[in-house]
Amino acid sequence: MKELVEFMAKSLVDSPEQVRVVAFEDEDGIRLELKVADEDVGKVIGRQGRIAKALRTVLKAAAVKDGRKISLEIVE
Repeated sequence: MKELVEFMAKSLVDSPEQVRVVAFEDEDGIRLELKVADEDVGKVIGRQGRIAKALRTVLKAAAVKDGRKISLEIVE
């Protein structure tokens, strides 16, 4: 899952070398934190959060296939 988020985020931003994804696992499932360069935060979130919502939708679809719960947080 972590690699999937990294791939999608790197294709959206101007500074792909600054994309970082940290995964935390707990009893509720997996929580991913996405960190990008300050000037790229808007590109990852998108207008009215549409890109962020699409990223979360793709992740949840992949997680259902594995039988897990997943959440994505975009950290500034």
